[in-house]
Amino acid sequence: MKKLVFVLFTALSFIGNSQPLEVAAKQKIDVLEKLIIKAEKQGLDVLKEKMTVRTAEIFLKYANWDEKNVKENTGYFKKVQRYKNNAEEMATLLAGFERMEVSMMLDEATDYITLLLEKKVFRTPSPQVDWAKVTQDGDQLTYNNRPVFLSDYTWKPRVPELTKFHGNQDGFLLTPSQVINEKGDLNPNTKKDLYSKPNGTLGFIFLNHKTVPKWAKAKYGDDFAIREDTYTAYDIDNPGAREIQKLLLGSTVPQMAGKQYTKLGYMLCNEPHFFTQKVDDKISWASGPVSNYTKEKFKIWLENKHKTIDQLNAVWNTDFASFKDVSIEIPIDVSLRGTAKWYDWSLFNMNRVTEWYSFLKTEIQKHDPAANVHLKIMPNLWTENERIHGIDLEELTQLSGIIGNDSGAENNHMWGPKEEWEDHYAFNWRELCMGFDFMKSVSPDKINFNSELHYLSTTKSRDLYLDPMYARATFWLAHTYGMTASQTWFWARNEDGSVKSKGEKGYAASNNQQPRIVNEVASTIIDLNAHSEDIMALQRLKKPLRVFHSKTSAINKKKHMDDEFELYESLHFEGIPIGFATKNILNEQDNSNWNAVLIHKTEFVTDSELKAIQNYLNNGGTVIMDDVRLVKDEYGNPLPKLNQAKGTLIRANSLETFKEEAFKVLQIENLLPEVSVTETNETGVKGCAWKVAKNNKGNYILSVVNIGKTNASLNISLKGVQKIVCKDIINGVVVSSSPILKPNEVYFVEVSK
Repeated sequence: MKKLVFVLFTALSFIGNSQPLEVAAKQKIDVLEKLIIKAEKQGLDVLKEKMTVRTAEIFLKYANWDEKNVKENTGYFKKVQRYKNNAEEMATLLAGFERMEVSMMLDEATDYITLLLEKKVFRTPSPQVDWAKVTQDGDQLTYNNRPVFLSDYTWKPRVPELTKFHGNQDGFLLTPSQVINEKGDLNPNTKKDLYSKPNGTLGFIFLNHKTVPKWAKAKYGDDFAIREDTYTAYDIDNPGAREIQKLLLGSTVPQMAGKQYTKLGYMLCNEPHFFTQKVDDKISWASGPVSNYTKEKFKIWLENKHKTIDQLNAVWNTDFASFKDVSIEIPIDVSLRGTAKWYDWSLFNMNRVTEWYSFLKTEIQKHDPAANVHLKIMPNLWTENERIHGIDLEELTQLSGIIGNDSGAENNHMWGPKEEWEDHYAFNWRELCMGFDFMKSVSPDKINFNSELHYLSTTKSRDLYLDPMYARATFWLAHTYGMTASQTWFWARNEDGSVKSKGEKGYAASNNQQPRIVNEVASTIIDLNAHSEDIMALQRLKKPLRVFHSKTSAINKKKHMDDEFELYESLHFEGIPIGFATKNILNEQDNSNWNAVLIHKTEFVTDSELKAIQNYLNNGGTVIMDDVRLVKDEYGNPLPKLNQAKGTLIRANSLETFKEEAFKVLQIENLLPEVSVTETNETGVKGCAWKVAKNNKGNYILSVVNIGKTNASLNISLKGVQKIVCKDIINGVVVSSSPILKPNEVYFVEVSK
């Protein structure tokens, strides 16, 4: 399809003047608007068609700007690896491409509303959400007594043209430089904006840490500013950091407390990371030094952990005379991974960062006791192997009142070698699915706010001819896995279509030039909101199988998360929601929420982690474990073996055995889905992610997303029933129970006798 679009677009571009495309598009808008009026008279819901008209008008305006600014757009395309060699051609053809996309989008909308009018499809109404009246209730956002899902774009201008259908998120920015002196006085412009700001619509407070006022450097020392190329450009262990945040938050939060624009929480940091490693004396990406304040704090931490210097020397293989004499070189060399020194520094780095954000939360809640906080954590800091970055996703998710993240996915990449997911899948889903399943295991009763959604584009992933089916697949998948609200990266255009200076690098070939992608995102949200109770039922499904996650093994092993994903992936396409168990989850959550804990290639655990697993067995739990076992503590010392006690301890020597034994447990407990989905495809590797939940009519809601690389032939069956009916929930018509799904296709049906 992408190639066809490109060929047609290229042919049309030779007309010399692409204005006829705009005239044709406007005529199609007129036709669609007349059909909208006709449908409204019949009482049909036409929110989606109205949104499409607005999207078309927006991008026709953008196309006019692009036609007049070929030279500027050429510069933007030169910044994109995929298009830099034909940047001028891309810029020249852009306006025609956008107009043709608009035309295709309008044709699709016209065809569908015609089917609605002819009663060949049937639509469940979807609310046009008033963001000023949305409330947070536990794990959902609520509007008119129903759960809703919200979507917006980073930097999108807050003007009616763009806020009616594409998000109306509010908020406010806080940054240290707004404090203009050590008395705590606010910048007059900031104070004016804050005190004149109305209650607004649902939004969040962005705590920026990139700026350091000059007076702070003078007071706290030149080394107060540190790692200025990261999103926290000052030393969080310097006492001045707390002083300045107390001044800033004390001057602003009381004025914000209770306002609607704070109800999506106070975001404590943008993409926090505190990498501190090097390889062969070469400092790694985003890594940097730490201050003497940090090193002194580390000594205290070591003394609290090891109690005596002899104990520290024994595990570090050193001969320090006292804890005051302890020294460590930071950035730490990765050759030390697996040693006691590496483990202690990695864990301390996480602890000090968690402590910092705990302080910020406490300060905010001093002035706004009902405030929720969250962090824009990159989930790949957990789903991938590195653990030297200071981010403890579990602890920070527990700390937060809202699950915060900037989950991403990609179906292409512009540089680097072939990636493992490309052999079997249409896109890389590891961070999205595995990350969300972990965070919802840690905090099942919180909303999930992706405040910088990277499904459409990333620095490395960009495709002007992106298939709208991919946009729907990723957004649909994310919401069924727990996402509640999102802010997509990004809206880089001003009202007139010109490009924001701060968005230049990521602009070309992004959604800013893709009307059908923007339309599909909004269309997907409308569909999700039309059936929000069903989606929430899928989100709230019990996770009966739990993969055990050891922070200890993740720190000590080079590729522990690859091993953990290996087990997760093998279970992922069987219709059983997969969760995670940790020491905290085992100790603090109701163990009846799961039926088995699976431990795979987990060599290292602390004594407290081992005790949590043993206690679970003592209380009658089921553990399935491979031969790697839990053999060493964090420092490589041998550990006692698990005792089956009152529970069940099962050995599994392969991924297939893990699956067989786990499913035996579920079968005994009658927890296998009543609906069964059998998949065949060309790769021989399952690629359809599916979930089943019961609706209030006693029928079954089935959601399937084909994230596989090839078409998938499915056979849907219902236990104990010979003949079933599958009804397409979005279109309201009966469909095949043996569908063939294309890559990225969503299949959402009600299954009944």
